[in-house]
Parts: sequence; structure tokens; C-alpha cells
Amino acid sequence: MIRLIPSLPALYVIARVVWPSPWPLVVKLGLTVLLLVASQYHLWSRLSSGSVFAPEFPRPVVILFNVAFGALALAVPMLLALDAVALICSVLPGSGWAVPMTWRYAMVLAAVMLAAVAVSQAVRVPPLKDVTVAIPDLPLGFDGYTLLHLSDLHISRLFPMEWAQAVVARTNELRSDLIVVTGDFIDGSLAARRAAVEPLRALTARDGVWAVPGNHEYFFDYDAWMRHLAGLGIRVLANAHTVLRRDGGALVVAGVTDRSAPATGHPGPNLAAALAAAPADAPVVLLDHQPANAALAAAHGVKLQLSGHTHGGMIRGLDRLVARVNAGFVSGAYQVGDMLLYVSNGTALWPGFALRLGRPSELTRITLRTSS
Repeated sequence: MIRLIPSLPALYVIARVVWPSPWPLVVKLGLTVLLLVASQYHLWSRLSSGSVFAPEFPRPVVILFNVAFGALALAVPMLLALDAVALICSVLPGSGWAVPMTWRYAMVLAAVMLAAVAVSQAVRVPPLKDVTVAIPDLPLGFDGYTLLHLSDLHISRLFPMEWAQAVVARTNELRSDLIVVTGDFIDGSLAARRAAVEPLRALTARDGVWAVPGNHEYFFDYDAWMRHLAGLGIRVLANAHTVLRRDGGALVVAGVTDRSAPATGHPGPNLAAALAAAPADAPVVLLDHQPANAALAAAHGVKLQLSGHTHGGMIRGLDRLVARVNAGFVSGAYQVGDMLLYVSNGTALWPGFALRLGRPSELTRITLRTSS
């Protein structure tokens, strides 16, 4: 029964649009089958790879599945709104207005077009977004210091090696002082993604590339992936920190593991351990894949937390629901006590729901400024 739940939107569209139409029976049957197949995209993904998070179909097929699945998700609320209006009219004296079928066709066509735009927005190489952060008592040597924040790369069949190469090239062109990655590098096993992640080896910045794991790393042999990322020159801060120095001043970059880690038998986030022996007078920039623990970081004196995980909520309106399960944080900057939290919309997103409307992907360049 649980596997039938994703097909409920398709059944609604079939009942309200396909079968009431004047089309030939063979067309109705064909559309019914296609909609039901599209609605079970995640089941086919699981069958293709053993995991709902890593569809192993050719990229065009993954794109088509996302357009179809997204169109169903968008069409249902539109059709429900029409039915609600018709229901209200049916109880009003002297009304009896019914929804013309042409209106239903228009809603479905609009949903398909919106879904196509949303997928194209999701799969592009993201544009640059500049963010300036003022940190009290930031050492003068770090005034103007730039961090290039990547998050939620989700390298997969949908975001393949060619896409990763383009992201790396764009990132390196910006010549930031530091590159940080806040998790969810991949969707898939090391054997399946070894070639696709190879472009990450070329990431370069004056102070290196530092990262934390996301929840998706724990879905696909976390230990193997951490070793491989280290071999690519990416230094993972798993409840640890590094100290950067400029002109006698220090800046601490710390990182914690993901909240989902204990479920797979790995150490969970431990901010105290991450900051152990860090210079007490140095401002702290924290990398944490999920933003929900921001209040804890602020209580520990962190000045700036960089997170991802939410994908910005993907679609305006839906982002309010995503915020509710992430302590109210979903996209952009938030003041949490004396700390600034910045939640990236993500460089990419999970290929199981690759749609963006009003919540664009981003390469985020953070420029630090000192303030008294």
C-alpha cells in the first residue's frame, strides 16, 4: 500500500482529465500507463541501483522522469483549485457552473511547462551569488578574505562528470582564498561515481579545499567515500578544525559530521570536539551540512555557520514546508544570536526531485569584513 501512495496524484489526474476526455480508448489507456509509470519514479530508481537516491538511468531518462514527476506534483494543486471552485459553485443557488475540460487541459499543459522550466533551472551550472559578512573583531589580515561555498553537489547520472568539470572551472576562475563544501558530494556508490567525481581533484584555492560530510555520504559507504575525497585533495573536517593565519591574526574553520551519522554507526556531530584546542580569541567559521543546530553553534561562540541540505526549498511555497523540518532555516542569511547562519540553496540537488522555481542554485562567494 505504501508503494501506491506516490501514484495518488497520477490517479487524480487520470480520473479528472484523462478518462473524462473524448479521446479514443487506446489513447486513454496509453496515458494512464505512462502517468502511473512516471509516478513510480522512485521505485524504478531503487530497482536500478538498490537506492532511491541514485537512479542509474541515462541522463535524458532521469530528466524526463523529473519533468513528468514534477508535472504531476504541480498539476494536482491546480486541478484541486478548479474542483474546489466548481464545488462551491454547485452549492450556490442558481449556479450549477462546471469546469470546462479545456480549462483542465490548460492546467495540465501549464504544469508540464513549469516542470520543464524547473528542471532546466535545477540542472544548469549555477550562477555566482555574492554575500558579504561582517564579523566583529575579525583580524585585519582577513578583511576582504573570500570563501567559495559549494554545497549539495549530488554528483550522479543527472549531475555527471561534464557538469562537475564546468562547476570546477567556474569555481577556480573566481580565485577565492578558500573553498568549502558543506556535504552531499554524491548520489551513488564509489564504483559508480569514481570517474564523475574526478574533476573535483582540480579544485584549487590558496588555503585549500575543506569540507564536511552530508547525509547522503552515509547512504553510500561513508568510509570509502571519505578516503576517496581525501585522495582528491579535499580535507574533511569530521568534528575537527584547522587554523588559518594572516598577518599575525587567526581564523578557525571548523566542521562537524552530519546529524544522520549515528544511524549508520558513525560519530554524530560534536561541536565541542571540533573546537577543542582552537585559539580562544580567533573567530570561528563552522561548516555543518544541516542548519538545524545553528542555535547550539551560536551558543559556542561561532561567528559564521555555513550550511546547505535544504536546497533552498526548491520551489517557492514548498520552501515553507522544508523550513519547518529544518528549525525554520531554509535559504539565505539568518541572525542567530551573535552568529550569522548562511544556508546555501545548493550547487545542485537530489536527482529524485530536481526542480527549482524561485529558489535558484548558487555558487556562493562569501567575503569577510571586519567590524568593531
